[in-house]
Amino acid sequence: MDIVTLLNEIQTIARNGLAFSSNPYDQERYERLLHLATCLYGEHLEVPEERMRSYFRNELGYITPKVGSDAAIFNTAGEILLMDRADGSGWCLPCGWVDANEKPVDAVVREVMEETGLRVMVTGLVGIFTRTANREHGPYTQIAIVHLCGIESGELRLSHEGRALQYWAIDDVPNWHAMHERYARAAHAFWRSGRRLPPISD
Repeated sequence: MDIVTLLNEIQTIARNGLAFSSNPYDQERYERLLHLATCLYGEHLEVPEERMRSYFRNELGYITPKVGSDAAIFNTAGEILLMDRADGSGWCLPCGWVDANEKPVDAVVREVMEETGLRVMVTGLVGIFTRTANREHGPYTQIAIVHLCGIESGELRLSHEGRALQYWAIDDVPNWHAMHERYARAAHAFWRSGRRLPPISD
């Protein structure tokens, strides 16, 4: 087991315990677990312990994975639209976190507009993908909902979140961000099949 995966398990148990336990002795034990996890996070992710502790303590309630919404947009040649991320971590589908009180389909339309300047409509649900916490991907589990999207209007416009926007043949992408190659290949197979399954909107 990757050390960050183990730490994710420990800090999740600790945070859930702190949220729901009323026994003072258990509270002390959960505080100790959280302290140990944040110390080791600091060592392995090169993030200050207090920053990690503050990050973990600011989230209330039961700890669940983060949910992201991603857009697969193809041109007529079957090339996929990707953004070269500003942080240098590689090329990714237009994507972002689902905000509070927001549906995933609305989140993906918003993110595409913010990151590319394009207004899109969702035409199908490619799939739901899980990225567990590890040293490479960070200290939390993420669920990515990947949508097939078609362009309604607009022109490509780069935002501050990226260094470049470009349509790519999937086999030619030089550096993928995280699991986005997997998302792109699944989306390409879905696009080629011609299937159009409406995503769940409620």
